Amino acid sequence: MAERSTAAVDVADNSGKQPLTAKAGQSTSDGVVKNPELDTDSAEAQGTSGTEATETISAPLELHSGHKLARRYRLEECVTRLDGFSSWRAVDEKLRRAVGVHILPAKHPRARAVLAAARAAALLGDPRFVQVLDAVEENDFVYVVHEWLPDATELTALLATGPLEPHDAYQMVSQIASAMAAAHRDGLSHLRLNPNAVLRTSAGQWRIRGLAVNAALRGITSDTPQRTDTEAIGALLYAALTQRWPYESDAYGLTGLPKDVGLVAPDQVRAGVHRGLSELAMRALVNDGATASRHESPCTTPEELVKAIGEMPRIRPPEPAFTAPPEYQRTTYQQGTYGRPAAGPGVTQPLAPPPPPLQSRTGKALKWAVSALLIAALGLGSWQLAEALMGRGEKQKDTDNTQTQDSGDKNTNKANPKPIKIEGAQEFVAKGDAQHPGDVDKTYDGTTSTYWRTKSFNEGPSIASYKIGVGIMYDLGSAQKFDTATIGLRYGGDHTTVELYAADSLTPPSLDSMNRIGNVTTSGTTATIKPDKPVKTRYVLVWLTAVPMSGYDAASYSQSGYKQAITEVGFTG
Repeated sequence: MAERSTAAVDVADNSGKQPLTAKAGQSTSDGVVKNPELDTDSAEAQGTSGTEATETISAPLELHSGHKLARRYRLEECVTRLDGFSSWRAVDEKLRRAVGVHILPAKHPRARAVLAAARAAALLGDPRFVQVLDAVEENDFVYVVHEWLPDATELTALLATGPLEPHDAYQMVSQIASAMAAAHRDGLSHLRLNPNAVLRTSAGQWRIRGLAVNAALRGITSDTPQRTDTEAIGALLYAALTQRWPYESDAYGLTGLPKDVGLVAPDQVRAGVHRGLSELAMRALVNDGATASRHESPCTTPEELVKAIGEMPRIRPPEPAFTAPPEYQRTTYQQGTYGRPAAGPGVTQPLAPPPPPLQSRTGKALKWAVSALLIAALGLGSWQLAEALMGRGEKQKDTDNTQTQDSGDKNTNKANPKPIKIEGAQEFVAKGDAQHPGDVDKTYDGTTSTYWRTKSFNEGPSIASYKIGVGIMYDLGSAQKFDTATIGLRYGGDHTTVELYAADSLTPPSLDSMNRIGNVTTSGTTATIKPDKPVKTRYVLVWLTAVPMSGYDAASYSQSGYKQAITEVGFTG
């Protein structure tokens, strides 16, 4: 269900503030439009001040599954048909990945605005937003291609099971507010920021879908875009804390507030709501006439909201629940129970009666004979065991003396391995562009919190379809004998392949001019390579040819994909 939600453009939300005059339809999973007069999808549904155009809408394009755009994007499933445009889940056959596509006729009255919005959003390049990959006018239609995030879940779906924990709500509002502040600094607004447009990835990062594009598709504009987006963030936080929509009508699967009551603070709607987050939601929603708690000034821009969040005490994640180990159960051996099924709860297993003793003179004679044989066997076994132990003790004593002497000689001759200092390094590029050459020195600065990383690739683990490899050449200062290279890695997973090469200079002409001296494949975060044979060299290349799949990394704004990062490299000899 998460995959279905990540590409669908939000369609219907029944806020009931006021119906729109534009005709719109409510989409189902098969793309069929139902009850067009019931759709109230608009800026008003999220409590914004946006307005939507009411121009005549062209009929939607007659497209079907299997249709291909630009001989590349194959349409798979229609997820929305509305206002003369349609949205699809599709496959980029060139890069073999899933994508989302919005399509509308070239003569559509909003086609120019959609193209302009998509191209502006693509230029932002902020990974906190679902990225626009292509915006094209071709033949008789316009289409916008964007990322499809199969591992992400809409806030709508998350709230269906209950409100968010305070730490999750804090992370959500922090990341969404800072992302929107960055967008507004570049002159971009969203204007349709609602629970359908906010996604949480499997890595716990929050991303925003439809920046500028969703509003352009519906003709939504605003005279105060910063206030509109700020109030929308306040509504998202309110919903996350209370599982209620902060307006009178129901929307996004959430129940609205009681009529004629006004906007009530979240901590008065639901018990246990974090007081600071409750006040923060009210400060953002004050744009709609609410009264901010404690006479705090309202937040009218995302930048002001970010500042207010920064002034709050940090909300820490909840402590992991401790599960006590199961109580130790004392067990006792009971004759006759081995191999039997256990009795049910509360049922006592009856003890089997002991076997009757042997009777008669024959039985007695047999018992004495068996006893005599056992005594003789025990005596013989004890004598043989004692003899064996005495012989082994003498032999072990001689062996220990010999090993002690040999070990002392070896330890005297063999020096302890010593770390080799790295004097310099630079990225080695065998083909195409460099990765992040400015971060190379972070791989030997003595801390694992800094790193050099590769770019994110769409296929893997092997990156051979893009590059023959990526890596860093290290200068050991002089020709050094080394026996071990240890490479710290940021991302675990299936799998990372690291190769080691000896080179004659810091900038060799090609990979073929070097001598490969070892390799290893690992699914962990440490790769240890011992050269296949003794080697003495000044320059060593650490070369990655396969990298694991990893999700969005907020610390470096690195997009999800096949990627790796080197944290710390060490050589010993």
